[in-house]
Amino acid sequence: MKTLKTKLLNVQRLGHIAVRVKDVSRAKAFYLSLGMKLVWDAPDWCYLEAGPGKDGLALLGPDYKAAGPHFAFHFSEKSEVEKAHQQLKEAGVHVGSLHAHRDGTSSFYLKDPEGNWLEMLYEPFDGIKSNQ
Repeated sequence: MKTLKTKLLNVQRLGHIAVRVKDVSRAKAFYLSLGMKLVWDAPDWCYLEAGPGKDGLALLGPDYKAAGPHFAFHFSEKSEVEKAHQQLKEAGVHVGSLHAHRDGTSSFYLKDPEGNWLEMLYEPFDGIKSNQ
């Protein structure tokens, strides 16, 4: 991976982390007992938020294949994610395609120089749509 020597982006918010779990129901019950709010619930993954900043935690079950463990920077404008995608590509960073999600967000994935996965995610102004 190419090392960036100039500032490309101005990320503002570390919005969520995604972790792999063996049992989504068990993990979800634990985090709900800590006071987190369930936003999205599916058999293979769920998304919870905490506090007024809506800090997110995605619990990815063994059968979830769309993404692996990662952390995500959230953006309030879709155009910011599109701009970040273009700037990183132009800087020679390998980025995945920009795609829309069923919860109203859109994003792309990439790896940092240490091999950690991260996501650049557009989150609508009114937050991530709940299926609850």
